Amino acid sequence: MGLFDKIKQFVSDDNKNSIEIIAPLSGEIVKIEDVPDVVFAEKIVGDGVAIKPSGNKIVAPLNGKIGKIFETNHAFAIESDEGIELFVHFGIDTVELKGEGFTRVAEEGQQVKIGDTIIEIDLPLLESKAKSVLTPVVISNMETVVELTKLTGSVEAGKTPIMRVKK
Repeated sequence: MGLFDKIKQFVSDDNKNSIEIIAPLSGEIVKIEDVPDVVFAEKIVGDGVAIKPSGNKIVAPLNGKIGKIFETNHAFAIESDEGIELFVHFGIDTVELKGEGFTRVAEEGQQVKIGDTIIEIDLPLLESKAKSVLTPVVISNMETVVELTKLTGSVEAGKTPIMRVKK
């Protein structure tokens, strides 16, 4: 096996074990540590990133199955086909809005593909009423993750990667 074969094998093996988590909403990636809630900032529920939203819908960040969608539609859990458990929580203290500003599109137990709409949001309303609209996207089963790469910059819902995970 020549040098190029070894490099090719290394690169392809590397990519095979890497899972991309795609932006569940459009906006700007923010460090999880900057979220004004200790549960997220100190990674108590998992590690990941947050997004300062600019769109009107939250979409599936992975191919997988919707677990729990909170009654107030401000948060949901999804398990990817590869076993990554992801928790998406729109804003901080948004549970207090009792569902105002959120419209559920998907259902618990539903199989979804990257980009499928899960929840529609009224961003102007939420910006005026929520403590913060920063949206944490965290991996809740970090014990299964070998390596987590967090990306930065502007993202488009259903299109731009926000994290890469190796299991």
